[in-house]
Amino acid sequence: MNSRRLIVLLFLAVAMNTVAQRSDFLGRGELVLAVGGMNYIGDLNNQSAFSTPHMAFGLGLRERLDNRWAVRVELNYGNISCEKDYIARRNLSFRSHIYECAAMMEFNFRPYGPGATESTWTPYIFGGFGFFHFCPETSYIDNEGNLQWVQLQPLCTEGQGTPDYLDRKPYPLFQVCMPFGVGFKWRLGKAVSLTAEYGFRKTWTDYLDDVSTTYVGSECLTENVDDGELAARLADRSGEVVEGYVNALGIKRGDSSLDDWYACFRISMGISLETLFGWMRSKRCKL
Repeated sequence: MNSRRLIVLLFLAVAMNTVAQRSDFLGRGELVLAVGGMNYIGDLNNQSAFSTPHMAFGLGLRERLDNRWAVRVELNYGNISCEKDYIARRNLSFRSHIYECAAMMEFNFRPYGPGATESTWTPYIFGGFGFFHFCPETSYIDNEGNLQWVQLQPLCTEGQGTPDYLDRKPYPLFQVCMPFGVGFKWRLGKAVSLTAEYGFRKTWTDYLDDVSTTYVGSECLTENVDDGELAARLADRSGEVVEGYVNALGIKRGDSSLDDWYACFRISMGISLETLFGWMRSKRCKL
């Protein structure tokens, strides 16, 4: 099954189970619509958490458990990239779409909710667990002078799965992550709320950018990869900035001791499910 469809199906299953188990869910629940940015931190960018942000979007459900705690499940989509390697001579780059499904708990620092004794605003923290799909790509100019994009994982740029590097397995494109961060909530009325938050995604892969270990040399790739010449060309691009230069076998290409991360910053609007379903029912009656 396509991994993107699996993410959607799992999200819907969690959401439907939540509704089925709690009879008061509509009164406590919100539909959450989010827009913001996503950024990558890893081997090609360890200098800044805000270096190359891209648009990101989210859709989710939040349930207020009490005036301190809330739980939410959500689908998020965004892009990450690094177009300018912080080590200029290495000259590597990539982009990737991120499809994420996550479940998180929120803790409000102030009593928060629609009640008269509760605050209309509060800072909060959140954390949880999720999974995501990614697929790093890079661009190059072909022999006809055209710009081409190619997926990097099948090219085995660090010798993954080749006879010379049996200890390096092809990395899976479906991974788990741990979201956590801080935010601020405002309740504009019984039906609508706004939040602003910034959070990180801890991952357990060092291949968001297709960079992790050492250079394996062109011979390993040309002999063992289907499109070996292209793999060798894109595995070591130093010669594009330093004419004739080739990194020797075993030279460090990335830092395998540190996994890659991505970060999300966003503004979201929460709409009361009770109000939303009431509005939908009234529209249906008028028809």
